[in-house]
Amino acid sequence: MRTFHGMHRLLPALLLLILVPTATAQETAVPDTAAALDLVWVFVAATLVFLMQGGFALLGAGAVRSKNTVNYLMKSVMDFSLGAVFFFMIGYAFMFGQGNAWIGLDGFFLGGGHPAPDTLISFLFQAMFAATAATIVAGAVAERMRLQAYVVYTVAITAFIYPVFGHWMWGGGFLSTLPFGAGAVDFAGSGVVHAVGGLLALVAAFVLGPRIGRYDEDGVKRSMKGHNATYVVLGTLLLFFGWFGFNTGSTLSAHDGGLALIAVNTFLAGCAGATIVFMVQFLRGPTDIAAVCNGALAGLVSITAPCAFVAPWAALVIGASGGLLYLVAVAVLEDRLRVDDPVGAIAVHGVGGVFGLIAVGVFADGTGGVTGLVGGSISQLVAQSIAAATVIAWTLGTGWILFKGLDVLVGLRVSEQEELEGLDPSHHGSSAYPELAVMAASATVLPKERR
Repeated sequence: MRTFHGMHRLLPALLLLILVPTATAQETAVPDTAAALDLVWVFVAATLVFLMQGGFALLGAGAVRSKNTVNYLMKSVMDFSLGAVFFFMIGYAFMFGQGNAWIGLDGFFLGGGHPAPDTLISFLFQAMFAATAATIVAGAVAERMRLQAYVVYTVAITAFIYPVFGHWMWGGGFLSTLPFGAGAVDFAGSGVVHAVGGLLALVAAFVLGPRIGRYDEDGVKRSMKGHNATYVVLGTLLLFFGWFGFNTGSTLSAHDGGLALIAVNTFLAGCAGATIVFMVQFLRGPTDIAAVCNGALAGLVSITAPCAFVAPWAALVIGASGGLLYLVAVAVLEDRLRVDDPVGAIAVHGVGGVFGLIAVGVFADGTGGVTGLVGGSISQLVAQSIAAATVIAWTLGTGWILFKGLDVLVGLRVSEQEELEGLDPSHHGSSAYPELAVMAASATVLPKERR
């Protein structure tokens, strides 16, 4: 009995010794588990953003004429492959390295050695954004830009132009610390990614000039439709799908309570952009599926900066406004300025990206600590306007130096013969549709009596 009573007294002490370390281990494990889930979430989001490269490739391939398909696809592949290499070596350090208000100055090659897991996942996610900015230009210069010059452009944007502006907004640079509102904010990249790519596309298309035959002797625009509307639609749907990773992944946390709002706002804005373009075209004449798809993309670009700071009703307004701005921009660029953009990249990404920055200052209602005009504050609009003016000045300035320099040093545009023949046979010795090429060649040599 004494032994039993002794054990009875000893059991609570033993349980205490067992449970206290267990509880301590659980307390330690919870933060570790949360951090691990965040890493997994950002990795999944990065893969969704990478899927957008397939969307850009399909959309652009369908929007160009069949004789230029391989060339467009080659440029798309080089955007993410070559772009990722130079972003790893140089761009990531310029964007997120410790430095000053203007540029990062350390972390080249991710600092060498074996970086921490959070650094590795951060680089992977940001490299997808850099590749997205780079590939926007491919559509605007399609069918007429030399591949050699395009490769140099890809290096320039991923190693320097995109990272430097990105540092000003996301790397602790001067725009993020403006003494107005919360400083300039761009939640997922309307300005940092899309405006940079879209405005560079404007400079490139302007320096290149329009495609042969795009305008007649009186300057009237001729139709040059892409060869595959199915590719355009499938590419748009892939981009729409990937955009959920683009915007929600920018929380950088699986535990962020704003995920649902961001996802819904993204969805509504894209749908509103497509709807408004369809309605306008339906009322005015025949509807164009490529334009409706671009309306969706314009809505998505426009909501990318404010998606975490606005109510769903505002997302509808922002998306619809982005779609309307796309229609206006296309009319001005193509009909008045004669800037030839085969896929509409300038109107979608350049105009939509700048508008997205401004939309934060107008529609932010205090969610996420950002308050715009809707919330009764004008200071955030001031910060956003400064950011918009800065991205315009930086991108147009560096773009002009880059593309004019390339034009002088290596030549920007293919020869007239190569352009008329198509860049697939002249630059790559191949065709995206070899059977059709064989049939066309056979038709030219058949005797008259057998045709």
